[in-house]
Amino acid sequence: MKTNNNLIAEAWTLLEKSIIYYHGRPIGTVAALEPGTEAVNYDQCFVRDFVLSALAFLINGKPEIVRNFLIETLKLQSHEPQMDCFQPGPGLMPASFKVVLKDGEEYLSADFGEHAIAKVPPIDSCLWWVLLLRAYVKSTGDISLAHKTEFQQGIKLILEMCLVHRFAMYPTMLVPDGAFMIDRRMGVYEHPLEIQVLFYATLRAALELLLPNDDNASCIYSVNKRLAPLTYHLREYYWIDLNRLNEIYRYQGEEFGKEVANRFNIYAESIPAWLMEWIPENGGYLLGNLGSGRMDFRFFTLGNLMAIITSLASEQESQSILNLIEQRWNDLVGYMPMKICFPALEGLEWQTVTGCDRKNTPWSYHNGGNWPVLLWLLIAAAQKTNRIDIAHKAIDVVENRLFEDKWPEYYDGKNGRLIGKEARKYQTWTFAGFLVAKELISDPKHLELMSFDIN
Repeated sequence: MKTNNNLIAEAWTLLEKSIIYYHGRPIGTVAALEPGTEAVNYDQCFVRDFVLSALAFLINGKPEIVRNFLIETLKLQSHEPQMDCFQPGPGLMPASFKVVLKDGEEYLSADFGEHAIAKVPPIDSCLWWVLLLRAYVKSTGDISLAHKTEFQQGIKLILEMCLVHRFAMYPTMLVPDGAFMIDRRMGVYEHPLEIQVLFYATLRAALELLLPNDDNASCIYSVNKRLAPLTYHLREYYWIDLNRLNEIYRYQGEEFGKEVANRFNIYAESIPAWLMEWIPENGGYLLGNLGSGRMDFRFFTLGNLMAIITSLASEQESQSILNLIEQRWNDLVGYMPMKICFPALEGLEWQTVTGCDRKNTPWSYHNGGNWPVLLWLLIAAAQKTNRIDIAHKAIDVVENRLFEDKWPEYYDGKNGRLIGKEARKYQTWTFAGFLVAKELISDPKHLELMSFDIN
């Protein structure tokens, strides 16, 4: 059994080993160190994955790699108008990149989703990029980097892509299945919570990073115009607790007009049987998705915990989410913090929603698997709400097991007891997330890198 100090030393050794170099400079980290990962794309640096490595480096006073990453990925951002429907539009950040050697010269090869399974572009990459830029500025005080012309333009391109005129009457972002951490078909198309929370946080970060000048005036106006209705929409319509469930249960359908109670025309019969017994008296959470005639009642961890950290959830809602996690610990945490979503899709529902995805079988991978990378979010949310007991309970669950299991990508089973069937070992964001979690417990001030105050 490893001691606490040895565990941290092991994680740092692995993180240093995972660094990618470009022209002799550290630029990112590979997705996993397990031998044989070169056969797929785990030898690449994913924007989403690197955020955890970046936070660990920033907290430990090693900002150079984060600065290099931000500069080089900005150069990879798509700028050209979409000439055909198979190219990324302006503003999109790549899902991943790798260093390629050709004729003795190094260059970066980016993947915007062209090589990904099902060819879905990663909408969350550009949102995480803005949040990481803000974290870098807060950690180093180097606001001059964000104020560079190319960075101001990069932020605006991202915002213009997110705030574009669209066929929608809601302030939320419309995206396809597979556009974020859950990157396979899982019935999360339309307005998934994770994207909406990242969108909200990106809008708030942009207001801190954009210079208040004439060039940015129109963009800042658009951000402010969207932020208030987005906040209201998510807090009001995505929230579910026992009181709200009772309202939905008694909804009248087919209501017409402006002032209606059942705004999305939700039928009470769509409430799943498991929810009526599962939701506690003093707990609640933000729905996984919401749209016309549709409420996705599944609990999605990343979106709910990021809602707490970024103050999208109100103080009362934040406490209710932690109450839910505490009272449904075996379901949501179990033997490894924590489950990416609950419950899993099973039977005919799994067949029709996932398309019989053999990797997303019930209680595996994205379909109810447990992901240790989510530990840092649970710790951060517990710190934000002053629920320190939950933070310590969660870290006690993972210590030693992650080392003994060789830092897996994910775990399977209803309680996360089994190492994932296809999980990579020595997954970078697993040991990076562990380091960030430990640092947050040691010094809660590090939470400022990703958190926002209530507005």
